[in-house]
Amino acid sequence: MTDSADAVSQIAERIARGGRNIVFTGAGISTESGIPDYRSKGGVWDRFRPVYFDDFMGSRASRIEYWRQKTEMYHDLVKARPNAAHEAIHRLHEMGLLEAVITQNIDGLHQMSGLPDEKVVELHGNTRRIRCMTCGEISSEDAAQKRIAAGDPAPECHCGGYLKPDTISFGQAMPVAETERAVRLSETCDVFLVVGSTLLVHPAAGMPGIAKRNGAFLAIVNLSDTPMDGLADVRIEGKAGVALPGIVEALNRG
Repeated sequence: MTDSADAVSQIAERIARGGRNIVFTGAGISTESGIPDYRSKGGVWDRFRPVYFDDFMGSRASRIEYWRQKTEMYHDLVKARPNAAHEAIHRLHEMGLLEAVITQNIDGLHQMSGLPDEKVVELHGNTRRIRCMTCGEISSEDAAQKRIAAGDPAPECHCGGYLKPDTISFGQAMPVAETERAVRLSETCDVFLVVGSTLLVHPAAGMPGIAKRNGAFLAIVNLSDTPMDGLADVRIEGKAGVALPGIVEALNRG
């Protein structure tokens, strides 16, 4: 593992060249905002049995259980705010040094930090949006949660369709346009910076490899090992909220 200070300097130097710089984020950036992750001990899947997409569509009881789980997680979501790492990524955007963010996260914190929607590729959707599975109409999670609090445990659309957060459930197909865009960005980038991802969930986990095979500088910031560590040009074992502001500070120093 590269010395942390040296790695920060290397990443800043490559980003400063002004090429196509991609930041790829996973749950590790959002845990620093108080949002539980999914796979670690005590995480979401330690507490809940996932409701598969076909079960959601085929059973009212499954939809009620799905929304029960979402309601419990909603309380963490409404309290969450962008942290120092999100703000550092937004600063890269303001400096003209960010091509795009590819994220596995569904919390919308990148947009809340000030990043425009068009700069964020959401591979797994966004839980703050609710989509009707029949007519496609979009509404807010706040509105759905108000209905649940009023006694409607599995809200439906005015058209009769099932309302579901606009996220990818187990067994549901990945969004084609977002996945294709993420692959194109990975193929053409100059710097690919992974932040807070264990790189275990595919196809998202394949993006760093695509970038590296096409000549990109690959950097990883994560608290634990990843399967891509051996390919990384630099790796920082640490918190996103420390490493990313450090990269921005190094850029400001010139």
